[in-house]
Amino acid sequence: MKTSINFAALAVAAVIGLSTTGCAVVRPGQIGLKQTLGKLKSEPINPGTKLYNPFVSRVLKINVRTVEIYETLPLPTKEGLSVQAQITLLYHVKPDMVKSVYVNYGRNYEEVFVVSNFLATAREVSSRYYAKELYAIDRELVEQVILEELSKDLNDKGFEVDAVLLKDIILPQSMSQAIQDKVNAEQATLQMEFVIEKQKKEAERMLIEAEGIKQAQVIINSSLSKELLQYNYIQMMKGLVTSPNAKVIVADGKMPVMINGE
Repeated sequence: MKTSINFAALAVAAVIGLSTTGCAVVRPGQIGLKQTLGKLKSEPINPGTKLYNPFVSRVLKINVRTVEIYETLPLPTKEGLSVQAQITLLYHVKPDMVKSVYVNYGRNYEEVFVVSNFLATAREVSSRYYAKELYAIDRELVEQVILEELSKDLNDKGFEVDAVLLKDIILPQSMSQAIQDKVNAEQATLQMEFVIEKQKKEAERMLIEAEGIKQAQVIINSSLSKELLQYNYIQMMKGLVTSPNAKVIVADGKMPVMINGE
């Protein structure tokens, strides 16, 4: 009889215990915080299961994976213009500072602290550069400066900045047209320089060729003699005599006169 009573008591205690026990699962990429009667336990909860009393405690789960924030926003430039920028921030919560992040900024820490600092830093850094520098020349440099400035604000607060990416810069229409006109003008200048250089090379070639012809003529003239000219004359006459298409009449011994056979 006593055994039956003990068993019933144990069963009741087990039911009461199960009804007052909760089980939280902290997944990979998360860190858990146990809060009991409003107070946080000092030790974080690593991935796994955690039993707790749901009436007086709860387990908070904070994501420590890398998170992407994508924003399209107007950025001021050094000359006072405004350009539309598509910019991305990659960051994560430091696992060893999860408790500090939650205590200081709550569960919506991203909106309260990270995003606001990200946008403010992006605008402040962009105002140091001209629009054309943001557009093409110094984009990687701007990304690096934003990352460094943002890291100064976030790192000691429990956040690690992994990367800042300027995906696209949309300039005002007037500036886009001006940049395109400048590019076209530079291309036209390069083309003209190419044509001028080509003409210079051609002029140099013709000068060298003319100089070569002149020197050749000087050499030929210096090698000519009266006897050589007489010999060439005789050879030419022989050719004319044997030609079937003409007759040769020597008028004065100097210039042959060709008369058609008809």
